[in-house]
Amino acid sequence: MKVLVTGARGMLGQDLCPILEDTGVFVIETDIDNLDITDEEMTKEVITKTHPDMVIHCAAYTNVDKAEEDFETAERINITGTENVAKACGALDIPMVYISTDYVFDGTKKTPYTPEDDTRPLNKYGLTKLRGEEEVKKYCEKYYIARTSWLYGHHGNNFVETMLKLAAENKEIKVVDDQIGCPTWTVELANGILKLLSMPYGTYHVCGSGSTSWYGFAREIFEQSGLKVDLKTCTTNEFPRPAKRPRYSVMENNGICRSWQAALHDYLQLRNV
Repeated sequence: MKVLVTGARGMLGQDLCPILEDTGVFVIETDIDNLDITDEEMTKEVITKTHPDMVIHCAAYTNVDKAEEDFETAERINITGTENVAKACGALDIPMVYISTDYVFDGTKKTPYTPEDDTRPLNKYGLTKLRGEEEVKKYCEKYYIARTSWLYGHHGNNFVETMLKLAAENKEIKVVDDQIGCPTWTVELANGILKLLSMPYGTYHVCGSGSTSWYGFAREIFEQSGLKVDLKTCTTNEFPRPAKRPRYSVMENNGICRSWQAALHDYLQLRNV
């Protein structure tokens, strides 16, 4: 099997590609230097020439707060770029995997979101990712939409590393306790994507099982790391950000990924190797 991965040098891509290779997949790694997804002709040419059995579309604009002021760039990458990839895949009948986000939801639900629930993004990043989903559905008959959340991994800046750095520099740390979601390790997401390939086409939630607040996530990071930190709660209003976040973006994953605590344990163990 031959799989083309966009955004192969991103945080997810750097874990996904070797995991795919370990299963015997021939991986075509692409990134901005050899595949600019915002260039329609280039995207069509690369996908047509390589003609993979599947495309996993990881390339994305992921700066949630910056998207509020630089919507044009977020739109060009997340909507137009995804449209270009979807058009090329659809024309060649190549199945496509699209990585989406919990931020397509507004957080007003009280129970975990299912793939069938109504979407209503609160921020511009979430809007661009939802529009990307629509482009995939428009041009591809064979697709997997994999919504994930609170992503962290060894190959990029993330919440876990931020907390560990803050713990080394501060006596007291305040973390938001009124946003609830599902922390997800990139390796768990990569393995979850592999599981999708044996399932019917459609939209899935591929995130850590269980849920917590950012404060609960931080507390677990410090406990598993054996660190004593004076950790305090604060509200979203006390820690304002340019992009509005959903208060509750827990997603039902139907057992696709392990518990977020178990995944965090493995992440921290590998971090110390």
